[in-house]
This record gives sequence, C-alpha cells and structure tokens, in this order.
Amino acid sequence: METFCDSCRQHLKNLVELIQRASENLWQKIKYFFESMQCCCCLKRNKSAPYRLYKPVLQQHEKEAAQEFLQHIEEASESNVIDTERLEVLQTLAASENPSLQQSAALYYLHISEQLKNEMPEKYLEPYCALLQSNDLEVQRKASLSLVNLLVEGNVNKETVVQIGLLEPILELLGSGDATVQCNSSACVATLATSVSNREAIAAEGGIRSLLGLAKSYDPRVQQNAVGAILNLTRSEKTQLLLCNEGALPVLILHLQSPDSEVQYYSCSALTNIASNPRHHLHMLQIGDGILLKMLLSLMSSSVVKVCCQACYCLRNLSLNEDTQADIVAINFLPQLHELLKSSSKSVNEAALTVLSTFSENHSNTDAIVSEDILKTLGKLLLIHKTSPEISNYVATIIHKLATSETQQAIIDSQCVVAVLQALSHLRIHDESLLYVTICIAELTQHETIRTRIIQESDVNIAVYLLMLSSQSENIDLSFHAACTISQLGLDEMFSLLLRPHAREIVGYVLHFLKHQEIRFQHLGLLTIQNLRKDAHFAEVFSERKLMVQLNRVCQQTAETEQLLQAVLFPKEGDQKQMI
Repeated sequence: METFCDSCRQHLKNLVELIQRASENLWQKIKYFFESMQCCCCLKRNKSAPYRLYKPVLQQHEKEAAQEFLQHIEEASESNVIDTERLEVLQTLAASENPSLQQSAALYYLHISEQLKNEMPEKYLEPYCALLQSNDLEVQRKASLSLVNLLVEGNVNKETVVQIGLLEPILELLGSGDATVQCNSSACVATLATSVSNREAIAAEGGIRSLLGLAKSYDPRVQQNAVGAILNLTRSEKTQLLLCNEGALPVLILHLQSPDSEVQYYSCSALTNIASNPRHHLHMLQIGDGILLKMLLSLMSSSVVKVCCQACYCLRNLSLNEDTQADIVAINFLPQLHELLKSSSKSVNEAALTVLSTFSENHSNTDAIVSEDILKTLGKLLLIHKTSPEISNYVATIIHKLATSETQQAIIDSQCVVAVLQALSHLRIHDESLLYVTICIAELTQHETIRTRIIQESDVNIAVYLLMLSSQSENIDLSFHAACTISQLGLDEMFSLLLRPHAREIVGYVLHFLKHQEIRFQHLGLLTIQNLRKDAHFAEVFSERKLMVQLNRVCQQTAETEQLLQAVLFPKEGDQKQMI
C-alpha cells in the first residue's frame, strides 16, 4: 500500500490551518472537507461510500489465517518463536488490507524481535515489505521497531535486508509525519549503514537528503538516530564525498552545539571521519569563517569524556596541515591541551597526546610547547602510566621529536629522562611501545647534556636490560636502537664499567651486526668497537680472532665497493668506449 500522496498531504496541511482559524460553526464544513479527501485513490477508499471510511471485507482465507495465527500464538513457547509452517499465515496477515490483521502480524514480529536468540530465516523478512508500506500508523510503528531490534541484536543479516528490497520502504518511512516511525526508520538506516556495501546503496536511494532533514528534527530521538546514521555513512570515503556535496558539513558543525551529548558525539565523530581526508579540510575550515576550530576547542572542555576525546581526534586530523596548526595555536589552544594532559582520565590523556604528537612533528611548534611547560606533565604522565603501552608510546615519541640542542635543559628539568628509563624497564618485550621508548632513549643519548643525565640515572639493571634488547633477533629495529644506546653511553667511563662483566655478550652482537646485510648494522658495529675500545678491557676483548677476521672481511668488502664506485664515477677512456 502507498502512503499519502503530495496532494493529500497538502489537504491535511490546509485542514490544520483551517482548524486553527475556524470557529464552531465551521465544523460541518470541516467534516465534509475531510470526507471528500477520502475519495483520493492513494487512500484506496471505497468509491461507493464516499462519506464513510472504507472497511474492507474480511476474506475467508484471512479469517482462517487469523484463527490459525491466534492458536499458534497461544501454543508458541519462548524457545519456538520461529515456526516456518506459520510463515504463510504471517504473509497472509501482512498482505491484508485490514489494519487489524496487519497489526497482528506486526505485533508478532515485535514479539519475535524480543525473544529470538538466533538468526531469523531470510523468508521471514519478506512480509516486512507489506508491513512497512502499510497505511496504518501502528503497523508502521511496530514493524519498524521490530526490524530495529532484529538488526541491533544481529538476528538478521544487514546485507540481506537491502538485497531483498526492504531499503526502499525503510527510506520512505523517513518521510513519515510521525516521530516514532521516523525514530525507528532512522535507527534502521543507522544500523544498516554499518555495512560497507549498504552505505552506497543508502546514498544511491537518496537516503542522505532524508537523513539530513531528520537531523534538524525537534524530536531528540529522531535527531539522535539520524545523526548516528550520518556518522556511519562517513565511514566510507565515497559516501563522505556525497555527504559533503549534499550539505552535511554545516549541519554537523551546527550540532556540535547541541544540548544532547550523544548528538554532539555523533556529529564530532562524523567530522573526525571526514577530516581524515585532507581534501575536505579547506571546505570544513571555511564554513562560518572558521567556526569549526572554535567549536572543537570548546568541546575539549566538555565534562563528557567521549565528547572531549572526539574533539581532540578531530583537531588531530585537521592539524595535519601546518597552516591549520598555526591557526589552532593562535586561538590559545596549548593551555587547554595542557589541562587535558593533567586530567585524571586516561582516555582524555591519550586523546590529548594524539594531538600533541601531531603538533610536535612540526619544529616551529617546539618553542611554544616547551614554554607551556608541557614537558614536566609528560614526565609525570609516563611515571604514572609507565606500564601503559599507549601512554608510553605517545610520550616517548613526543619527547623524541622535541629533543633538540636548545631543549636539552628543559628535558632534564622535566624528569622525562627518569620517566623513560623507568618505562624501559617496566614494558614487556613484546609491547610495541617498547620500541618507541628505546628509540627515544637512543635519540636522547645523541645530546651530551642529556646523555650525562641518563648515565647518572642508570644502573646495572638498565645496562643488562639494554644488552638483552640488543640481542633480539626477532625485532631487529629494537635490537638496533638498544645497541645504539649502548654505543653512545659507552663513551662514558662510568657506564663502560657497568658493561665490563658483559663484554662477551657485546662481542657477540657486534659480530652479528658486522655480518648483517644492512649497512646501518655494520656501521653501528664498527662505531661500538670505536667507542668502547677506549676502555682497556674492551680493547683486549675486541682483539679476539673471530672479530678481527670479520673486520678484515668488512674491510675487503668496503675496498671492493670503493673500487666499483671509482670505476662507475670515474671510468677510464677505454672503458667509456666499451660502454658506448
């Protein structure tokens, strides 16, 4: 059955306006006006009775189906809500023009959606087409609600729902004048849009425009579900572009000011997804003369953790452009970010660190970050969360990026050195963040003042742990950076004393490095020998035969490489003619 046509909708609108203006003596005219409208074919009224609502005659097969259905409901148990033998009965009731029978079918589907534990057979979805297209409002409400329940609980396959043709009637219900139907249908679309293939189908059927309309609804339930559906559509690059072309950006940005924290979160998450593609940045930042950045900065102060975090993620994506970073810093961003780093919420800390990590990549921001005294907070964060791989990862990376000759003293004063050394010994060998902490320490040892402080804070346990990491054959990058740290710290007599009892282990990994195919490992092996042989004990150990044989091979390879380079760069005249 079809819903109201445009002509009838206009009649109803005129009727509402008429009632508002009318006095009591107009009621008879209004009644006549309403009954006349019943003659429209879209309502399927009985032409032989123009002055009364059409009551379809109950067919014999429908009576039998209804009786059988009632008996089935009485006998059905919670564990047997699906009975394929009764499917034909449901199909008969759903296809009936009698609203009461359709309501019975819709009510039973609602019962199924609340009781079903397993996947519903695909054939049971077929009656939904008639129920969703019913002219009866209660049927629409119950049918759409039951379908939402089934989708949310995973009792039906999302792709199948679209493939059997239910998407079109679901999208039609988005245009309903009833808030409950709008709420249910938009929730259906939101759940269907979690499927990649369904997103393009929703966009192709014109669902984006309908959802944007409902996103402006005054009903908070409708608005929330509509924005949630838009969020799921932003998870694909193609639908992101379609949303932007349909005018979704101003709507989403406006909803950042919504009094509903869920709508704020959905809108901000959608903008975060769109901002992951730099092609949209210019458009996003031009809306409302750059109002987006100010709104995101405001949301960073939200008491709702997930809204605050999402604002950080959106800013991180937008700040991939250095010009945008300058604009963000200009609106007093760093003090607010610093407050989030001090938060007691680990989730907020992590979100703030993702933004700071992006900003620290740009060396023009280094002075501003250091002057804000953020380094001290980073040191405290790492000490508090030294066993957290995520926190350790971000903090170590940021300190690494901020380490320059100009920031050496600030890093020392911030206790970051103590923090990264403690994190090194607390992280497990298989933690990915251990690599970032080790890289950070290796970078810090390149700066003399910081290296001296690291040596002061180091003990035999640190030395042994670094030696163990340098021998990790499964993780060559971890091994490389641990060995880099040993090589640099070995320049100091105090640290070389800690290494003396483990000289044989050092010879072992140096020998392995010299045999390695990568040039960087060979160079590091040679540098380690050079730095540690200043200690007489190591000079003696490094003179053993195996190591000397390998050094001679490296020397020979180097000589051969040099000869080849000479021949290529400076060929003799005879060689040139031969090449021609």
